[in-house]
Formats: sequence, C-alpha cells, structure tokens
Amino acid sequence: MIRSWTRAALAVAMAMASAGVACSAKAPEQAAAKPRPVVGTWGFDLTGMDKNVKPGDDFFRYSVGAWVDRTEIPADLPVMQTLTALGLKAEQDVRDTVEKAAAGKPAKGTIEQQVADAYFSYLDTARINELGMKPFEEDLAYLAGLKTHEDLGTAIGRPGMAGNTPIAVGPTQDAKDPDRYTLIVVQAGLSLPRDVYISDNPAFAQVRAKYRDYIEKMLTLAKVPGAAAAATAILALETKIAQAHWPIEKARNKDLTYNPKSLAELEAYAPDFPWKVTLASAGLDGQDRFVVHEVDAIAALAKLFKATPVATWRAYMTFHYLNAQADIMPAAFDEANFEFTGKVLGGVQAQRDRWKRAVGEINGDYAAGPLGEAVGRLYVKDHFTPEAKAATRQIIDNLLAAYQKRIATLEWMSPETRKAAIRKAQNVKVKIGYPDKWKDYSALVIEPGDAYGNRKRLSIFETNRQVARLNGPVDRDEWSQGPQTVNAYYSAEMNEIAFPAAILQPPAFDASADPAINYGGIGAVIGHEMGHGYDDQGAKSDERGVLRNWWLPEDEQRFKALTTKLAAQYSSYSPIEGQRVKGDATSGENIGDLGGLSVAFEAYNLSLGGKPAPVIDGFTGPQRFFLAWGQVWRGKYRDEYLRQILASDVHSPVMYRVNGVVRNIDAWYEAFGVKPGDRLFLPPEERVRIW
Repeated sequence: MIRSWTRAALAVAMAMASAGVACSAKAPEQAAAKPRPVVGTWGFDLTGMDKNVKPGDDFFRYSVGAWVDRTEIPADLPVMQTLTALGLKAEQDVRDTVEKAAAGKPAKGTIEQQVADAYFSYLDTARINELGMKPFEEDLAYLAGLKTHEDLGTAIGRPGMAGNTPIAVGPTQDAKDPDRYTLIVVQAGLSLPRDVYISDNPAFAQVRAKYRDYIEKMLTLAKVPGAAAAATAILALETKIAQAHWPIEKARNKDLTYNPKSLAELEAYAPDFPWKVTLASAGLDGQDRFVVHEVDAIAALAKLFKATPVATWRAYMTFHYLNAQADIMPAAFDEANFEFTGKVLGGVQAQRDRWKRAVGEINGDYAAGPLGEAVGRLYVKDHFTPEAKAATRQIIDNLLAAYQKRIATLEWMSPETRKAAIRKAQNVKVKIGYPDKWKDYSALVIEPGDAYGNRKRLSIFETNRQVARLNGPVDRDEWSQGPQTVNAYYSAEMNEIAFPAAILQPPAFDASADPAINYGGIGAVIGHEMGHGYDDQGAKSDERGVLRNWWLPEDEQRFKALTTKLAAQYSSYSPIEGQRVKGDATSGENIGDLGGLSVAFEAYNLSLGGKPAPVIDGFTGPQRFFLAWGQVWRGKYRDEYLRQILASDVHSPVMYRVNGVVRNIDAWYEAFGVKPGDRLFLPPEERVRIW
C-alpha cells in the first residue's frame, strides 16, 4: 500500500480520470495533436525544483524543494503532498457526483438514494443539534447498565456498538488457506499510537496529559458522574493495554502472527476473556477456528480484562463510544473532538468543512468502507475512462515483464527459488480502476435526516455481510478500497495488485506526459505494489497466496541480510528532534519503494524499444524518470502529525521515500553524476540491491 493522505479525520492517520483534454478537429491529412500534459510541458513541474541544491546532496530538495518552500499546508490539514492534492480533487469529484445523484430525486433503495441521503444526513448539523443526545440515549443507557465482565463481553461483540475494545475478533482471509475465510483475533483498544503511551519523549508526555483532559471533557459533556476520576483511570488502563501490545515491527511479522486455535484452545490459552459470550453476541457462536495474531499479547489483554474493575471498563467503553460518535453528536462534542484529534494530534488549525467530512463519511474513510463502493460506482461513471485503464494496463504489463527479467538474473538467488519467484509474478492478478462486479446494497436502509441511524445500520449491514460469508468461498473479485480512493495496494493472500481510479490522474499518471514521467510516477507506484509481493513479509506467501516457505534456506538468509541492511539505513534517518524512522517497522514499504523504482526504471527502458530517450529542457530520460519519483512524493508535514506517523506508520516520511531509495540505485548515480563527497553518496558495496 502506498499510503498517502485521504482525509484528515486524524484518529492518528488522516494516505484516473483521463488526463488528456479534448483536442480540436484537424484536417483529415493531419495527425491529431497530442493534448498538453496537465503539469508543465512534459508532465513535470520545473518551477518546483531547487537547483541550488546538488542532486547528490539532497535529491528530494533538488527535485521539489521550491514547491516545499512555497507550499502552505491548508489550515484544516496536517500534511500536504502530491497525493493529498489528488485526494482533494477526488473529494470534490465525489461531492459533485453525490449532488448530481440527489438532483435526480432517486427512488428509495437505489444506491443513488442511499449515497445522497447518507451524505446530506451527515451534512445536516441543524437536525443533529436539534435532536441532541436523544439518538444516543439508548446506547449510553445500555453501557451504563453493564454490571459484570460477562456483560462487558456481550457489549464488545454487539453489532453496531461504536468504540474501541481491547480485543477484536472478525472475519478475514486465511493466510494459509486463502480460498476460505476464518476468524482473526487481534490486539486492539488504543486511541493513540502505542509509543505515545509508553515513551518518555516530552512531546508525547504532553499529548498524554491533553488526552486525559479530552477524556474528562467528553465524559463531562455526556453527564457521566465522576468524569475526572474516570479519565485518569481510563488513561491508566490504556497505558496498560499499550504495554501489553506488540510493537509494529513485531505485529507485522507473518511468522509470528499465524497461530490457529479451536475455541477450546482459545479459552484454555486466554481463560480470563468471555469468548463464548462475545462470540454469541457478535453472531459468531458455533465457530471453532481462530487465527490469533499477537498471541501472548492476547493472553495478557485477557488477564487485564478480568483484573480491571467493571466500572473502569464501563467508563472506558462509554468514552470510546462518545469519541467514535462525536462528529454526529451535538456541536460541543464535535468541537471537543477536534480540539484534541485535530489540533493536538495533527497540529491543524481549522476544522474541515462539513461537506468534506461528509464525503469521508460516505467513502468509509480510507478503505472501501460499508458504503464506499456505492459511492465509487457513481464516481467512475464521470471520472474514469477506458483509455486511462488501457494505458495503465500497458505500463503494468511492461513492469511485470521487467520484474521477471530482473528476477531471472538475480545474482543472490538460486535458480530454484528464482523459478518460484517468477511464477509469482506470472500469476499476479491485476485490478485497475474499479470492480468488475459491485457490492449488493439492496438490504441496506438509509433514511434522510438520520445520521445516527444510518451509521449504525451501515455498521450492522457490513458486520452481517462479513459473518454470512464465513461459510462460503473467498470472493476474489472484491476490492478493499473504493475507486474514489487515492491509494493502491497489494494483497499477499490474493497475490493481486489494485489501483483505484482516483490515483490514476496527474501528476502520478498523465497519458499526455513524457513516458519517463509516467514510469517514474505511476509506474514506480505500480512497481511498489508489485514489490510488496517480494518484501520481507509478502515474500512469505507463494503465487497462490498461501503463507508458506518457498525459499531455499541459503536464499532466505541472503534476502534477510539485504533487508536488514536496508532497515539499518532507514533507522539512521531523523526528520525531527528526538525521533528516528523505525527501519524494521517500515521495512516492507521501503523494500516496495526500492524494488518498485528499480523495476520501473527497467520497464521504462523496455518501453523505449531500443531507441534512445530524447533530451527535453536539458534533462535526459533517466533524469526525468527520477525527477518524477520526487514529484510523486513531494510533501511537507506539521510537526505534531510527523511525530504521530513516526510512532505508528509503516511508511517512511516522504523525504526518505525519495532520498532513501535513489541512493541505492546505480542508475541514479549515473544519471546525475553523483560522486564521493556528495551527502547521499553510498559506495557501491554499501548500496542495497534486492530486486
């Protein structure tokens, strides 16, 4: 997953329409003029460069430094990137699509009606404030009435009950049997990154203090007795939860997180959690197969569950319910939520316009979400073309060929393992733009003027859909992101890459741009997603998506040595005082970037068909290719948000997605004449070459 900005909801993490403009008709004997690129004259923003910086000293600054200097982060956002801008465009496009659907006065039960009424109900703050707390009274009374740990277990499993729980159970694809769904058991329960609770970083200590005050504020607004004492107890409880949690680098390790258990084994392993009560409440009674992820963390959380008084859990669940619902509660709750999640965690100065947040609501935030595919189905009618899909497919085909070519000549990999790696590339499934078949929403009821009810019904609808398919085959046509999402992803269990329509637009992709720009932009993003099939975790699944070891031991050892060396490079980077990049936690994404850019460069050369690339505005083809990578990842952060992502994100900050990658690619040195003494220079023997 490339992971850029999508929306600034800030619960710690905020993330192609055809680019050609129509050309006028020409005389029959004349060739049609090629439309101009959207950016610059050949797809790159020359005005964004800082040519006072040597490419070999800071390629990020060289390629986009002037853009960084002149760009102001919008008051309502914690970050501004190239992909942020694409997200803002997609946001406006969705708004236009929804308003167009509403203007047609759609019939009840159509996706047009569902999308429009969900959007406008969220937008109707007058109605929300008029209703006050009345829609939430039943849920809050239910939580206030919890008296035993068994009651708590019932509440944890209750469909449609918003908020955090210390342990989460739900359907997922089975990593070792990817043709079936199974139930997964994972650590949960935190609102902040794990490090914020347990680090002695002074900045995080301030966040903790303000979080405790925020908890008290929300409980006070809801008239919960003893709000001050409850807030202190909740923060102490979440700190204990954080101490039990695995860190990111451990939790992403597939060798450690596949621990199948029967219900009896689960109860014996973690007897302090009311498994049967929770499963029955969730409609999962009768299930007898579970894959436990963070296995000893789950045992520790179960003990903590039983050892913590019911009153503390009751306050905890009440706060997290309020926190999850604040945006559709009266204005005081929404404002208090913004003061903490927006200002403290993200450093933003202004709340986002309500219509933008309404788009986030119907999109289902970052992923496809319960209603996101209905929105996407309407979005692609106006904002994606067959031509864009065909052009993307051509780039993907060249990248797949380049991957196979490079794998076939890897010096560090044995012939036997190379054959298996090539089979994986040959069998990867490609998804472009939008699903071939759409999700069925006919059982969903969306009502006008009912923001609370719509959200609850959406949650229950999705829960029921997920539970119902536990007994059926895996749907390999399903997408995990909506077409309107500015992102891309790789699924190891599916062995598939997917590129939603919204990312396939300038400057990431422009059919009218110089090919070097498209290969260094969307081509490298595509290569990144392909690279996840060969990163330190994705490489543990075979061409059918089965989690198994298909490597010879000596190849595995050499691969481990290379990935460890790359992680060490990234662990040396510090974009803000007191914090470094977590090289192990970000390893998969860093490998994806390095492999993706390397293979995209190979594919670009293949696309030239043996002909030399032209020189444009004094830049060679290879130079334009690498400049495009800088342009895709140009961006800047607010300090508060940068601290959060360093603590919790598996992606490196954008400056290292550029500098950390190019310094390991020989062709970059040749393209820009990088020499010893330049700050990014690495001796050839220290450069990491994996794929």
